[in-house]
Amino acid sequence: MFYKKKELPEDGDIVLCTVKKVLSHSVFVTLDEHENIEGMIYISEVSPGRIRNIRDFVKEGKKIVCKVLKIKDSHHVDLSLRRVTTSVTINKNKEYKQEIKAEKMLELIGKQLKMSLEEMYNEVGYNAIEEYGTLNHFFNEVLMDNSIVKKMKISEKISKELIKNVNEKIKIPTVQISGDMTLRSYEPEGIILIKNILNKSVKKGVIINYLTAPKYRITVESENYKKAESIMKEITESISQEMKKSKGEFEFSRNE
Repeated sequence: MFYKKKELPEDGDIVLCTVKKVLSHSVFVTLDEHENIEGMIYISEVSPGRIRNIRDFVKEGKKIVCKVLKIKDSHHVDLSLRRVTTSVTINKNKEYKQEIKAEKMLELIGKQLKMSLEEMYNEVGYNAIEEYGTLNHFFNEVLMDNSIVKKMKISEKISKELIKNVNEKIKIPTVQISGDMTLRSYEPEGIILIKNILNKSVKKGVIINYLTAPKYRITVESENYKKAESIMKEITESISQEMKKSKGEFEFSRNE
């Protein structure tokens, strides 16, 4: 019993899929993390360049990581395989495996309490996912702050066993993404100006390294890919705005 979201994904979301049917010019898949949602990938979105045989890239039963392009209706979405980088695929598969492990731990806690997995979802799981997005994220938050369990009004019997297992078995996983920035300033003290802008952007989980003038690398580390991308977008947009205010130039490209 793996929990599946009932709501539709959003445009731009990265989703894990299972190939259901392969035709000559399109691929039909099911979205593993969403209930009763299917997707279609046009041949042009399978891989860049000319494709002679679509089955060289996808086969029935294969799991693939895709990007949501467009929501067609309440049960169907358009997807892209070619727009997903290798690093995103690795991170997504890692997140999915972590969620499966989290569910197994929920099941283990239930066995210790002589409760079924369904009962544990009703008592803990569904509320945790609604509040924190995934079971894995919930367990990670509990690890950092045990009082979260009390705030969710979980029974004392379950709370005690849950906190015990989390503290003993969970280690917070992280994912890393990076990109290269080009910053140019034509002001007399341009180097100092750029340095000040970059220093303001550095915070927990964010590292900015000097490569060679005028290039810098930004690395973001977070507990999941979606949050890391959000942080990256926020910081690079802020740096871009600061450079424009100072009549400078800014370019950014994501690394795979």
